[in-house]
Amino acid sequence: QVRLVESGGGSVAAGGSLRLSCTASGSPFSNNAMAWYRRAPGKQREFVARISGGRRTYRESVKGRFTISRDGAKNTVYLQMNSLKPEDTGDYYCNVLITDHTTLKNLELWGQGTLVTVSS
Repeated sequence: QVRLVESGGGSVAAGGSLRLSCTASGSPFSNNAMAWYRRAPGKQREFVARISGGRRTYRESVKGRFTISRDGAKNTVYLQMNSLKPEDTGDYYCNVLITDHTTLKNLELWGQGTLVTVSS
């Protein structure tokens, strides 16, 4: 079984920075893609950023402010968030697509979420 553990959320004033991390561990697996989503209060979950191979994609509103990266050796994905705005407030969820080497199944996993609060 593969698990995701997130960390790095917190409270920051507008213009500040935070870095989120998410580590996958457990049964042997291949890591196919890693991403971040968020859910603002009272809204639906939305895509933030994804890294797959060498390709990075971002939500338009975070381009130039957020950077997604990964450490393959640690099976960890990071989200560096700079110039944070109040509208970035929400629960941030790690999303990972893997192939489980034990079952040979492709799985989509979600982290438990970490809260980011940006005050004006």
